[in-house]
Amino acid sequence: MGAGPRLALVLALLAALAGCAGSVYRDRGVAISTQAIDPARYSGLWYEMGRFPVPFQRGCAATTAEYAVTGPGTLSVVNTCREGTPSGPVQQIVGSAEVVGPGKLSVEFDSVPFVSAPYWVLWVDESYTTAVVGVPSGRAGWVLARTPEMSQSRWISALNVLRANGYDTSKLLRTEHGPAR
Repeated sequence: MGAGPRLALVLALLAALAGCAGSVYRDRGVAISTQAIDPARYSGLWYEMGRFPVPFQRGCAATTAEYAVTGPGTLSVVNTCREGTPSGPVQQIVGSAEVVGPGKLSVEFDSVPFVSAPYWVLWVDESYTTAVVGVPSGRAGWVLARTPEMSQSRWISALNVLRANGYDTSKLLRTEHGPAR
């Protein structure tokens, strides 16, 4: 990625992380609940199955997030997406996450130092194959899975978790992954 698009990505991330950009997709009058996670089991590759529109992911397809335990209560984070289509150019941002409470992470990206963002795990299934993530402000939320495909029943379960936490799921976008590479 060239300097211009990278700068635009960093500025969009900074604005979004600071809470200054984007729509609110959650009724903040509804209490948001989190689920404690085992960082070792949460580690690994996750495929984004759905997300709420956020400026820093505009134009992204085939988005993934990969986590790895780096120490007690800390994880590395590598978010990757393809620009425009599942076969488009790769965009990537690297950072770290600190567990700050049950199911609550504070994420910081290397290209946006000194700015951390809340990343709350609202639900993860017993086998750690599906997760629903949100932020207290309601400006973002994601449905994640360990594979690039998700059953309809699992999708409905994820939507129910979002709704229970005050999210307007009519605004959720499905993420296209395309054929296996």
